[in-house]
Amino acid sequence: MKFRNYILSATVSLSLASCQKFLEVQPKESVSDEQTIFDVTSATEAVRGIYNAFANGSYYGTSFQSIGYLSGDNVQWTGSQSQVQEFINHNVRSDNSTISAAWGQIYVAINRANNVIDKVPTLQDPHFSEDNKNQLLGEAYFLRALAYFDLVRTWGGVPLILKPTLTATDNSGVARSTKQETYAQVLNDLNKAEALLPASTNRYRATAKTVWALKSRYYLYQGDWAKAESYATKVISDVTNYQLKSPYNSFFANGARGTVESVFEIYYNGTTETNGHGGQWLPQTLGGTRQWAPNDAFVALANNATIGGNRSALVAKDNQNRWYGTLYPSTTSSASYVIRIAELFLIRAEARAQQNLLTGASGALFDLNAVRARAGLDASTATTQADVLLAIENERRVEFAFEPHRWFDLVRTNRAAAVLGVTDTTKYILPLPSQQVLLDPALKQNPGYN
Repeated sequence: MKFRNYILSATVSLSLASCQKFLEVQPKESVSDEQTIFDVTSATEAVRGIYNAFANGSYYGTSFQSIGYLSGDNVQWTGSQSQVQEFINHNVRSDNSTISAAWGQIYVAINRANNVIDKVPTLQDPHFSEDNKNQLLGEAYFLRALAYFDLVRTWGGVPLILKPTLTATDNSGVARSTKQETYAQVLNDLNKAEALLPASTNRYRATAKTVWALKSRYYLYQGDWAKAESYATKVISDVTNYQLKSPYNSFFANGARGTVESVFEIYYNGTTETNGHGGQWLPQTLGGTRQWAPNDAFVALANNATIGGNRSALVAKDNQNRWYGTLYPSTTSSASYVIRIAELFLIRAEARAQQNLLTGASGALFDLNAVRARAGLDASTATTQADVLLAIENERRVEFAFEPHRWFDLVRTNRAAAVLGVTDTTKYILPLPSQQVLLDPALKQNPGYN
């Protein structure tokens, strides 16, 4: 496939799956990139193709996730790819292959969503019920919202491409929207998705509950504490389907999939759908390359009984006495965790703390201590608003150590300078891929980068 600027220039690029029923819980396999949308079956396969774009190694498979945790303070580089060290040093170049891969793949996902959003409302297939049509459209809107959310928090304002890309020149000359405009597009898509999707439970496909979870995260980033709290509560309140699973490693160890811990995760069957993310973490004895590993500071936190608790299961030693991360225990089939219920508890805790609601059943400490209890820890001793917010920050660091949160957390809370020593605020967003800027003069580079 060929790229022009930031969008796939093939016809309808749909890849992912030809299995028996898309309504099965676990999405499967792949269809040709030549597939077009003309009936209920092809529309279903097209939506499956959007999920496949998220599962790709350049997006939630590895690259995008690695931006979020390598740029934090929990991980060290141990391999041979020097571009990895750029994230750890906070000196990312515009020709960095990881940012190029992630940028391109996120726009692949957006283009696939655009095709569904554009074509599905026009279909006249008598077998295509209104409920089914709404389901597929709602999923496309949700996934496009997530894609733009990931773009804006990584690069700032980006080009808003809302129609299918059919030729190499379709989007040439489209300037970047502002950060505020990009976030507004995210919310617009989430609102449309929420209106279309049922309030059912599915850990691999978007439902209204998945929308509520992402809305909670969205409002946290916007500093709208009341709405962040409200949407988190809508998910947390469903105690039948969403729970903090104990002990901590029970949601990922021993091949666990789609547990009550998960709000939205990406499934890989390990054969026709593979996830190589674990290979970056696991040692050679387990089939990996251990390109990166938990650093000494995080190993100390994880193994501290009063901080890590049973989250010490996140790290282990290989036969050479070297520490490695265990969150992705397979080199082919580990899940990619997009939203976990633990995040909703800590979002609500932070939102409540920001409103100075600290104690009682509706206070920040209630939610913080729920996460700590699952980790086998005593209740927090924090009492002031400042102390509670710091306790939540520290809890998030350990809870989501190897997921794409730490860097984004420190940037959104204006703590990157104090915690990481990154005082150059131009480094808080990454450079646009140099090849994309060279291809289109309308695409302006972020300040501080060449």
